[in-house]
This record gives sequence, C-alpha cells and structure tokens, in this order.
Amino acid sequence: MAYILGFIYADGNIIFTKRATWFWSIQINDKDILEKIKKVINSEHVISIRKRHRNQNQSYRLQVGSKDMCQDLVNLGLTERKSKTISLPEITSKYFPDFLRGYFDGDGGVWVGFKNKKRVHKVHTISTAFTSGSREFLLGLKETLSKYGVLGGSLVKKERGFDLKYSIKDSLILHKIMYNSKCTLFLKRKKDKFESYKNCGRSSTG
Repeated sequence: MAYILGFIYADGNIIFTKRATWFWSIQINDKDILEKIKKVINSEHVISIRKRHRNQNQSYRLQVGSKDMCQDLVNLGLTERKSKTISLPEITSKYFPDFLRGYFDGDGGVWVGFKNKKRVHKVHTISTAFTSGSREFLLGLKETLSKYGVLGGSLVKKERGFDLKYSIKDSLILHKIMYNSKCTLFLKRKKDKFESYKNCGRSSTG
C-alpha cells in the first residue's frame, strides 16, 4: 500500500462531489501498473480510457470510490488541490522504499545516455529526477534520502513546479533503495532504464 500511496501523492487526486461521494484516482499512460494496483486493493473498478489530445499518448484512469480510503489520505495530508501544498508524510523506514518507488513511478524520471558526444571519450551517464509543485515536499524528500546515503541533489525551479535532480552516484543508490528483491509493483520501463546503465557498465569493464 505504501507504493500506491506514493503513486497517489505523485500522480493521483481526491475528488469530493456535491452528492457527498468521495473518490481517489490515478491517471497514467501505463495500463499494466493500474491492473496491478487493482489486484493489490481487490478492486473491481473499471480502468477507463481517457480522451487523447493532440500529440499525447493514450492514458488510462483508475477511479475508486471509498470514503474510508479518502479519509485516510486526507489524514496523511492530501487535499483536492494537492500539487502545491503536499509535504512528505511520515513513512517508516520499512515502507519508505515502496513509497519512494511509487512516487518515482508517478512523478519521477531517469535519463541514460552520453555526454560530450563530440569528444573522443564520451561519458556514459545516468541522472534521476523527482518532480513536484511543492517545494516543501521535495525538500523533505531530499532530507530523508540523505539518511539513506543519497547525499547530493539539486532543487531546480521550473515553470510549473520544481525538480529534485540527482547525478550518477546518487542515482545508483536510489536504484538500490527502490528496487529490492521483494518489490513487485513498479513500472518496468523505468526499472529497465536503470538496468541498462548498470549492464552497460558491466560490459565495458569485462
């Protein structure tokens, strides 16, 4: 459930209707992760296909009506217009990696490629970023990650929010934190990006 909480913090929302019904929802391009989340929470709700706008990929939404679950989310600090107001919730060390991975899958990214392409010796590199409209959330995340040995990180202002960016060494530590042998919920395409960098490093050294 910590993974799902992280995902909702990143890419979900809570809806309170005038008819006193409460919903939480997640919308993303990857339908398979929504199917897995449905299975974890024993949901029979339909995953809907969202209307695709010009130059946008097809997206899907899982919307769950549950006043109890929504109340729990509110108690953790989520609101209807959460993007600029959230702060990092109190998560025990046991569940923090799952929360972190969920948030990363919802509002994070990893880039793998080469720097200095025009030079003789190109640099194979990896960088990781967490995005949020809340500066307070990312500062709290940065402080918590420092306790796990992620000691770098730079906060960058964007047009609609902030990025918390990490370079090679910290990205590899983040990979180790988020993906352990017991984790079953994750976006494969993001995990594969980390693996591609690590595998390339192995092949170049042996």
